[in-house]
Amino acid sequence: MMGQLPEPPVVALRSVRKAYPLRGGKERLALADVTFEVARGEFACVVGPSGAGKTTLLRCLAGLAMPTSGTVEFEGTPLRRVPAGVGVVFQDYGRSLFPWLTVRGNVDLALKARGVARDARPARIAGVLASVGLADAGRSYPWQLSGGMQQRVAIARALACRPDLLLMDEPFASVDAQTRFGLEDLILRVRDEFGVTVVFVTHDIDEAVYLADRVIVLSASPGVVSEVIDIALQRPRDQVTTKRDETFAAYREHLLGLVMSHKTTPILRQRLTRRPARRPGHRLPAQDLVYPRA
Repeated sequence: MMGQLPEPPVVALRSVRKAYPLRGGKERLALADVTFEVARGEFACVVGPSGAGKTTLLRCLAGLAMPTSGTVEFEGTPLRRVPAGVGVVFQDYGRSLFPWLTVRGNVDLALKARGVARDARPARIAGVLASVGLADAGRSYPWQLSGGMQQRVAIARALACRPDLLLMDEPFASVDAQTRFGLEDLILRVRDEFGVTVVFVTHDIDEAVYLADRVIVLSASPGVVSEVIDIALQRPRDQVTTKRDETFAAYREHLLGLVMSHKTTPILRQRLTRRPARRPGHRLPAQDLVYPRA
């Protein structure tokens, strides 16, 4: 009896290159030979210096931009357009919500666009609003809500369509620190509740380590994958307990060294003992990050 074939990754990039045309037949290369995949149920964060092509990468994953060469696959099929199984949450919640529609109306519009039956929509809207802590805000308008609450509406709208893949482009960058911590915990909780795979772009290294199962590090422009790091921190995670863990600090220092100087910092070399040699695209498991005690 033949065994079952392994499940394909939810999303995979194979030698993706993305260039934007310029005048005079020239081009600006944003991504160069990017290859990685994200398994079902995984929470993957993408970090890198400014201009590394993180947003371009997310647009390719969403089907909003086609790569110049290489392939993007969604659930084993080459991506040619925006698939029904992908939800996107953008950084600028103020522009992604329709101010003339209520909170309930914003979520309903997404369901209507996806062809969800009218009689099935009210229960689904109520469910996702409750999941993001907005059960009583359905009749409010976005402009009546705080920034953090508006971003919760955007998350609810994406989750209402029950996506297999949720793409998030620096979604918490525009809110204050306290609100950001609450939204980080919210997205971890709804990830578990809805069983959705998440690819999350961020500039915040602490946020990436706190949220992720894996962190994908892009180099300076043109972006390539310089390293993929498994984050083996205990779940469920806690803003205080997790972030004071010595292993959390080790991951943070290593990632900062990669993003800011594209190499391990001298301080980190004194604190971290790494058994395998680093090579592009190599995963660095937790057991290979040793944070010695004094």
